[in-house]
Amino acid sequence: MLRALLELIVLLLVIRAAWRVIGSMVAISAGVRRSSASREPQTVKLVRDPVCGTYVSPDTAITDGKHYFCSEKCRNEYAR
Repeated sequence: MLRALLELIVLLLVIRAAWRVIGSMVAISAGVRRSSASREPQTVKLVRDPVCGTYVSPDTAITDGKHYFCSEKCRNEYAR
């Protein structure tokens, strides 16, 4: 009984894997990109904090208009 249950589980896993492979092959031949394959990482240019040297994203950095800082502490220290 247990062996039959394990064989059924393995068979279902093999069928699922084959289904995914066949689906991917059909999508590739049709020129359709799947959502997981289309999510390519975006390149973000980092800027360096002039006080501590930490690299930060310009989107999240604190700026004085000319320089980018990782924290208020670094910005205040640079202002002195």
